[in-house]
Amino acid sequence: MRTLYFDCFSGISGDMVIGALIDAGADPLKMEEELKKLSMDEEYTLSWGKVIKNGITSTKFDVILTSKSEQPHEHSHSHEHEHSHSHEHGHSHSHEHEHSHIHEHEHSHGDVLHHHHDSRNYKQIVEAINAANFNESVTNMSLAIFKKIGEAEGHIHGLPLEKVHFHEVGAVDSVIDIIGTAILIDQLGIETVQSSAIPTGSGHIHIDHGIYPVPAPATLEILKGVPIGSNDIRSELATPTGAAIAAVLAERFGSLPAMTVESIGYGAGTKTFENHPNVLRIIIGETQ
Repeated sequence: MRTLYFDCFSGISGDMVIGALIDAGADPLKMEEELKKLSMDEEYTLSWGKVIKNGITSTKFDVILTSKSEQPHEHSHSHEHEHSHSHEHGHSHSHEHEHSHIHEHEHSHGDVLHHHHDSRNYKQIVEAINAANFNESVTNMSLAIFKKIGEAEGHIHGLPLEKVHFHEVGAVDSVIDIIGTAILIDQLGIETVQSSAIPTGSGHIHIDHGIYPVPAPATLEILKGVPIGSNDIRSELATPTGAAIAAVLAERFGSLPAMTVESIGYGAGTKTFENHPNVLRIIIGETQ
């Protein structure tokens, strides 16, 4: 069985997953081409490249929103756009959430704004995925991950799934992170996925509704039934999108299975920590 293992020693987010898959040998240009089926490509550009995180060469993947996706910038962000406050070293770390990669632009350039796409709700995203005519595997993976996040948000806010309006899944970059992950996993011919326990981090974050504990309510809801790892990092390590990718795709959680390793990939997170590399490792190989 061709198996992919998520080694989440520093958490998991959508952009870390895609970075790791590219690093392990998946083709980002084919993914970029396939994503055009969504007819959203005027709203973003993709970038990826090698970075070094605490001595480990890894791949950083970014979704950069274009001015075509411009909307009035608000400073309140939903769960996926959380500011992680870390006090371990007496200062606040940069954002770890999936979408931190555009924040450095957004505060300094008027033309690159993070838009919230309030008009894209769960139902519209499902329709967009179905209309895109991806292959069955990519469609099913994408829909299952979105459903997991949608149900968690609906549960927290007391809404039925079809009424869930939520920025983090409506935002273009989350759509890309989730569907891009499905495209690359399909491209790599993965038959089964396993994962380590998911460390969530600790501390507090700012979201739309105020200051919340880590893990954020949506993330914790998504990780019901999934082993959560503990560590003392005061920062958000698992985002809702990252948690949902692992929760939906992994058939079992535990230590690395016996396998003949074929390829390894490191996907970089946005933050840098003092004592360990903030990367997601994926290991692909044949299991019995």
